[in-house]
Amino acid sequence: MPYFTFKGRTAQGELVLGVREAPDSGALAMLLVNAGTTPIEISPTAAPKTSTGDNVLGNLFEEKITTVDLMMFSRQMYTLLKSGIPIMNALSGLQASTANMKLSGVIGDIRQSIGSGRELSIAMREHPKVFSPFYLSMIRVGEGTGMLETVFMRMFDHLEFEKFMRDQVKAALRYPSFVLMAMAVAMVIINLFVIPAFAKVFKGFGAELPLMTRILIGFSDFMVANWAILLLGLVGTIFGFKSWLATPSGRYQWDKIKLRIPIAGKIIQKATLARFARSFALASSSGVPIVQAMTLIAETVDNDYIADQVNQMRTGIERGESVLRTATSSGIFTPMVLQMIAVGEESGALDELMQEISDMYQREVEYELKTLGAQIEPIMIIFLGVLVLVLALGIFLPIWDLGKAAMHK
Repeated sequence: MPYFTFKGRTAQGELVLGVREAPDSGALAMLLVNAGTTPIEISPTAAPKTSTGDNVLGNLFEEKITTVDLMMFSRQMYTLLKSGIPIMNALSGLQASTANMKLSGVIGDIRQSIGSGRELSIAMREHPKVFSPFYLSMIRVGEGTGMLETVFMRMFDHLEFEKFMRDQVKAALRYPSFVLMAMAVAMVIINLFVIPAFAKVFKGFGAELPLMTRILIGFSDFMVANWAILLLGLVGTIFGFKSWLATPSGRYQWDKIKLRIPIAGKIIQKATLARFARSFALASSSGVPIVQAMTLIAETVDNDYIADQVNQMRTGIERGESVLRTATSSGIFTPMVLQMIAVGEESGALDELMQEISDMYQREVEYELKTLGAQIEPIMIIFLGVLVLVLALGIFLPIWDLGKAAMHK
C-alpha cells in the first residue's frame, strides 16, 4: 500500500505530524479521525527509508513485542480495570511486572502521555508498530462508551483468534512445502549421484541405449557439469522472489496466487475470511461505523488481495449498496455465507451472523488441517510412481535387456 504524510490536530489542539501506510488518502483520513486526530493535510510520499548498518544489527538483537505479549497486556488490563484499579495504577503495575523490557518501555511512554492529559487511545497511537489501527479504534470505542475493560477482553479474544488462524495458515503451508523440498532433494541426489554411477556401467557395455536412458543420462550430465550455475540461479531466484514480494504489486499478486494453490489455497482463504468475519463482528458489536470498520478490517486480514476486495466492499457501502450486494460482487464468499449475510442484514443481527460465519470457517480450517495428510498422500504416491517408472524405464530396463541378451548367448 502507498504511504502518506499527514498533518493534523488532536482534541487538545496539539499538532501531529507523521507518515502512515494506507489504501488511499480517504482511508487514512478515516483512521486519523477514528484515532482522535482531525486531519489538516494529507499528501502521498515514498516509503520511509531506514539506514542499513545499525538498523540491521538493531533488528537482530532488539527484543520483539509478540502477539502473545499484547494478548497478556490486554488480558491483564481487563482484570485490573474490572477490579476498579485506576488506569494509571494499572499501567504502573504492568510496567513493573512485564518481562518484555520493550513492552515495559512502551507502557511507560503511555503512562507519561496519559499523565500529560492525553487519552489512552491517543497515547497508544504513538506506538503504531505495537498497536494496530484496529486495536486503537476499539480502545477509542471503549473510551467513548465507558466499556474500556470489556474492550480489552474482546481484544484479548480477538488477538488469540488471530494468532490461532495465523498458526493454522502456517501449518497448511508447512506440510506441502516440506513435501516439495523432499521431492526436489531426491531428484538432485538421483541426478548428481545415482544416474552417473549407472552411466559408467552403461558405457562399459558398448551397446546402444534406449531413448529414455539417453535422456536421463543427458540431463544428469547437464546437472553435474553446471551444478554451480544452477545453484547460483536458485539463489538468484529466491532473492528475486523476495524482492518481488517486497513490492506492493508483487505482494498483491502472490497473495492472490496463494489462494489458488491446490489443497493449501482453500485453507488459507477460509482462515483469512474467518479473520475478516471475526473482525467485522467485533467492530460492529462494539459500535464502530461499518465504513470505518471495513477500512480497519482491510488491514487485519493479512492478505493484500482480500484486503483489496474488502476496500471495494467499503466503497460500495459508501455508495449506499448493501453488505450483501458488495459481498456478492467481491466473489470471495460461498453461497452459504452470502445467505447468512442476507439473513443478518434482514434481521439486524449482522454482527451475530458474522460471528457464526467466523466459527464456521474456523471449524472448516481445523477439519481441512486434520485431513491434510490424507489429501496430499495421493499426490505423493503418483509422483513416486512416476519417478519409479522413469527410473525403471531409463536405468533398470537396459540392464534387464543386456542380462537377457547375455543369457541367450
